[in-house]
Amino acid sequence: VQLQASGGGLVQAGGSLKISCVASKRTFTNSGVGWFRQAPGKEREFVAAISWNGGATIYADSVKGRFAISRDNAKSTVYLQMNSLKPEDTAVYYCAAARSAYGSRNLNDYNYWGRGTQVTVSS
Repeated sequence: VQLQASGGGLVQAGGSLKISCVASKRTFTNSGVGWFRQAPGKEREFVAAISWNGGATIYADSVKGRFAISRDNAKSTVYLQMNSLKPEDTAVYYCAAARSAYGSRNLNDYNYWGRGTQVTVSS
């Protein structure tokens, strides 16, 4: 079981970045997927989640209207498009596969986690 996040980097405030999460087919099939982030000294927090077929999405209030989660099941890939980035979005971003077909805000509902990708937003 493998999940791999990529695409992070350094971007100026107000800029955009798109990060990706590639999963093994076994992990990906019929699973909801979520993005979480963790800033230094803070707990890991929910960012966004998407259902197994992309039909349902949920977002943290802090990113609603700025971030968009999507998935391409043919490529076993989930994306997080991040626009209007702010310095407070700086964190390591992790993707995770849910135990069910739908994502949730609760990290305990996820059983597979990938290594994160660093996103840094400069002011």
